Amino acid sequence: MAKNEEITPRNFEERVVWYTITWTYGLYVVGGLYIAAPVVAWILVFYLCKKLILQNSQTPVEERITIPFGVWIWIISMIVMLVALFMGHFDYNLSNGEIIKSAIGWAKGWALLAIFPLIGCLNIRPELVYRAGCIVCYQTLLFFPFFYIAYLAHLPATLYVSPLKAVGGPGPDFFAMNLYEVDPEAGSARWRLFTPWAPAVGFVANIYFIFAFQEKSKKWRRLGIIGSLLMCQVSASRLALVNLIVVSSLTWVLSRMTRPRVLMILGFASPVIGLVAPSIIKAYKNFNDAFKAARAGSSRVRAALGRIAYDRWESEAPIWGHGVVEKGPHVAEHMPIGSHHSWFGLLFVKGIVGFFALAVPMFWTLIECLIKCQTSPVAKSGLSIIFTLFLYTFGENLEILAYLFWPALVILGIAFKEKVGNPFNQI
Repeated sequence: MAKNEEITPRNFEERVVWYTITWTYGLYVVGGLYIAAPVVAWILVFYLCKKLILQNSQTPVEERITIPFGVWIWIISMIVMLVALFMGHFDYNLSNGEIIKSAIGWAKGWALLAIFPLIGCLNIRPELVYRAGCIVCYQTLLFFPFFYIAYLAHLPATLYVSPLKAVGGPGPDFFAMNLYEVDPEAGSARWRLFTPWAPAVGFVANIYFIFAFQEKSKKWRRLGIIGSLLMCQVSASRLALVNLIVVSSLTWVLSRMTRPRVLMILGFASPVIGLVAPSIIKAYKNFNDAFKAARAGSSRVRAALGRIAYDRWESEAPIWGHGVVEKGPHVAEHMPIGSHHSWFGLLFVKGIVGFFALAVPMFWTLIECLIKCQTSPVAKSGLSIIFTLFLYTFGENLEILAYLFWPALVILGIAFKEKVGNPFNQI
């Protein structure tokens, strides 16, 4: 494919993915973004099942669907997550209504972490997903001046909440047209753009930054990188900026582990790192203290929510969890217990079973992408994606934001599907 060739969808699955991503801002304006991802997920998974049923020996090789082992691990793990949800409800004698509500929530949240990698097994080109992400970044560059002018003009921070909120969701923020917000600690403006809160913009920006680096067109690569960096900046998210540096550095090094030059550099660097390790540890502690001090109030609330979630999980529901989230005390500003942290949230709601239902597929994905990325550009993207998801488990609840980062999950599915040679042949 030529570097500047325009990319257009070639089949049904590509059209659905392409238009859903590129119409991100349009869906946001009508309040349909939160609804779109689960609808797309379940439509395409039924479409995939239909193709699997009709598949036979006469099906062209390029049209055949195979589900790789890595995708099966995500599917089984998310089913285990659903079992843990049911058991938590039964343990605490929650009503049938609560069980149904939670099951629907699972279908719109945790289930997407398995469904979209499965959708990646369809005939979807990674280049199409990368270009669609770059288009969203370009649209951000075009639309952000209007968001900024709205702040300067002191327009209402929230214009309206879409009536589509009637379908149900985590809260009105997921259906609101928000122009800007003012950080209560710093007193400065920050922007949510098409996400429910500002740090989520940084999360999505990191995903699109990964896409932009794999884009073959120089024009779209530049627009994607600039747009994603702008999104990180306006989100005023500490984690977004740290993630950009850490993930880019780790991916660069780990995707070249079989190259003799890199192995030699690492060999020479190892004893030096050992000598300066105490200074590195001290610098990390200083950085961590400064990181927390940048938003002391936010860090205090997050720490309180984590302690409460851990203590109550350990003492009350270690195996299956509590089944549902609960409102936190005043010391945590009444935020839901276990929020702002995927691991504490899982322990509190789904217990140790839910904890491992996420840890196992993430670990498998890391190992598989680490091996494949030595020869595969798609797996290199997958490695960056799994690092990003892992880092964000410590600042967000993944299932709540799956409707935003689902294109990354499709890329993971494509990476699982890809056949690569022995990476160690390069040594």
